Order: sequence, then structure tokens, then C-alpha cells
Amino acid sequence: MTTYFLGGGNMAAAIIGGLRRQGETDIHVVGRNAHKQQQLAADYGVAVSSTLPPLSAEDVLVLAVKPQDMAAATAGLDTGGALVLSVAAGLTVATLSRYLGGAERIIRIMPNTPGQVGKGMAGLYAPPHISAADRARAESMMQSNGGVIWLPEEADIHDIIAVCGSGPAYVFYLLDALQQAAQAQGFDAAEARRLSLATFEGAVALAAAADTDFAQLQRNVTSKGGTTQQALAVFEERGVAEAIVAGAAAAAARSREMEQQFAQAAGAAS
Repeated sequence: MTTYFLGGGNMAAAIIGGLRRQGETDIHVVGRNAHKQQQLAADYGVAVSSTLPPLSAEDVLVLAVKPQDMAAATAGLDTGGALVLSVAAGLTVATLSRYLGGAERIIRIMPNTPGQVGKGMAGLYAPPHISAADRARAESMMQSNGGVIWLPEEADIHDIIAVCGSGPAYVFYLLDALQQAAQAQGFDAAEARRLSLATFEGAVALAAAADTDFAQLQRNVTSKGGTTQQALAVFEERGVAEAIVAGAAAAAARSREMEQQFAQAAGAAS
């Protein structure tokens, strides 16, 4: 029983790292980038090759290539009945099945990059016919990277992308903004980075430990007429919260557009 990865990019590496932390040893990565292959072999002790060996129903195949490259990467691929896990955005189960010659054991996974440090959040979707054993196997794999949530409908993938898949970029955007604010107040770049990271890390830890909603936590540190209230007044005046909500909605809309484009391309090719 082997877990194969088709593609050895950052997301594949994150999942592999989690599996190795769980004690998984039978891992094989297939890819065309020799440098990345060598790095994965050195970092995680996994087998690497440029082509997939024959698969069996006991194996797991993780599709970790870019969505636009999936058709070419899977051309002529025989899954051998293996459980297929796809981390590619925009490719529905139906589209993937077309690419894979009618394969039916397919589960979609939308992880995020904090999985690289075991702090990820992944959304999983499995069609109704997928067995409990296959679901459990997929869930166990992704729990090695952090939290998981099962999505009742495949369309919910768009929403998990908007919140969690793209979400780390929103946080990095805010971290960068806070670092700029610190530098504007006279701190050098290294100090500003340290202050920004510590503030986010502390706030997240406090929120995770408190049985309190985020709005109340905000009120707890906002004194009437004080400094925090002045800052928040500017944020509200400039619609910061509304912009974030609108941005996430735009991410979800783009995910739907991509899905339609890939589905149309797959249909035209079949």
C-alpha cells in the first residue's frame, strides 16, 4: 500500500511532511522537475521517479499538479482502482473522472499552505458513493497537516477556497500592512516584522483560548475615546471589513469561473 504523488510542488511537500510526521514511510513522488525530486528525497526520504509505476486498489494517488496541467499529466493514466485524492482547484469530480478514464474513487481536497507547518485547514468533498473507509483514509492524511472539514456539496469547495485556501494571503496582506505601519512609526524593518508577527500570533492564541466571539474580543481592547477606537474608526470609514468580505466573494466567483472553463475544456476533448 503506497501513497503516490503526481506532482512535487509546495502543496505536495506539505502533505508529505505531515504524513512523515505520522510515521508514514511508503511514499512515492512522480514529477518532471529533477531538482524538486532530489530535494523531496533528501528532505523526506521518499522514493521519486519521472513516471508512475502500475497502481493497485490498495494505493492512494494524490493529484498535485496545476489544474491547467492536469489533462496532460493524467493522459493515458491507469489508476488501477486506486483511491484518487485531488488538491487541484477548479477540477470537479466529473472532470477528473473524464481525465482518468472513468475512475470513480475520487475525493477532492482543498488544503492551504499553513499545512506546511502542521497548522493547515483542509476542506474535503467525497461523492455519496465513496466508502467510509476511503473517507477515513483521506481524513487521516489531511489531519496530519492540521484541521479538516467535510463539505456536504461539491460546490462548497468554492467557499472553502475563498476563506481558507486563499485566506493565508489575506493574513499576509494584513501582516505586511501592520509592518508598514510599524515602520512608519519609526521601527526598522526587522523590529517591525517582529512586532507584527508577535501581535498576530498573540491575538490568534488569545482568540483560540477564549470562548468569545471575535467582535467581543475587539470590544474588550477598545476603550471609549481611546487609541484603539481611533484606529478602528478609520478602518470602518474606509470599509476595511467590507473589502475583505468582497475580496473573499471575488475569490469564490473566480473559482466558479475556473471550474466552468475546465469542465468545458474537458467536455470538448472527450
